[in-house]
Amino acid sequence: MTELEDKELTERIIACAFKVHQQLGMGFLEKVYENAMLIELEKLGLKTRQQAPIGVLYEAKQVGEYFADLLVEDRIICELKAAQTLAPEHELQLVNYLAATGLNTGLLFNFGKSVTVRRKFREYRRGTGATVSSVDSSET
Repeated sequence: MTELEDKELTERIIACAFKVHQQLGMGFLEKVYENAMLIELEKLGLKTRQQAPIGVLYEAKQVGEYFADLLVEDRIICELKAAQTLAPEHELQLVNYLAATGLNTGLLFNFGKSVTVRRKFREYRRGTGATVSSVDSSET
């Protein structure tokens, strides 16, 4: 997929999050928002897996397993929170999911008073390995 296609896909996912928050508001458990997001994404015809397993490998052996809240089109990991504010460990969780899967783009959502979105991008630079950059968005 091209960078433009990923950008368009992330924008569609973010629009779903704003719609879910607009209809549900704040105060529900994370799972409620996850289920609502699944409904919205499937309405758009996007292939979405809920609680997608992510294996962590070391020396070609699985040493751990995590579960991404949503995996959209097998390309974008979505991690959802329902907290007052996002904490650094929430971002680190998404970064680790990207590292474990080799995927390039992840979205971290917080369904608090407003929707907070952090986009994480894995970038590869020859000789320096992978780096992660972040872009923030919020509902106004």
